[in-house]
Amino acid sequence: MTAESALVLIDVQEGFDDPVWGERNNPDAEENIERLLEAWRAFERPVVHVKHDSVEENSPLRPDRPGNAIRTFAEPREGERLFQKSVNSGFIGTDLESHLREVGTEELVLVGFTTDHCVSTTTRMAENLGFSSTVVADATASFDREGHDGTLYTGEESHRLALAHLSGEFATIRETADLV
Repeated sequence: MTAESALVLIDVQEGFDDPVWGERNNPDAEENIERLLEAWRAFERPVVHVKHDSVEENSPLRPDRPGNAIRTFAEPREGERLFQKSVNSGFIGTDLESHLREVGTEELVLVGFTTDHCVSTTTRMAENLGFSSTVVADATASFDREGHDGTLYTGEESHRLALAHLSGEFATIRETADLV
């Protein structure tokens, strides 16, 4: 990590408390995100926020729903950019890439929700665009998922597999304690 490493908060929104998502792993994710955010701010490192503005009719993350709100502890402060997306990747339909290049950031530290969707997609695209990425395992989380064949995968299984798929090729996987 360098002083230019940007902390990227992905979809740290109230809507992920909605029961519609099912069971989630890592109940400490928000606490770890907050610890990282406090450390980045204390050392005046770059912080960017990505927020999901869902276009799905019944999503708790729709802009007209309370779940769209960013969690209070993670609200952007002056100088921290907010990028709003309606797809899984923080790079699609936003100027996230150009912003990171303008501020000279080549290393990203990604946290947020969910490990197997928006965190994974944003991380994969970051690597494809030439950024070096670290995903913080205990500052991300996933929900139970049903496979195409009806098999139920727990949030923990989905989380671990998503991290395994990213590890080495797309990102380094670390823990909060390694970074603060």
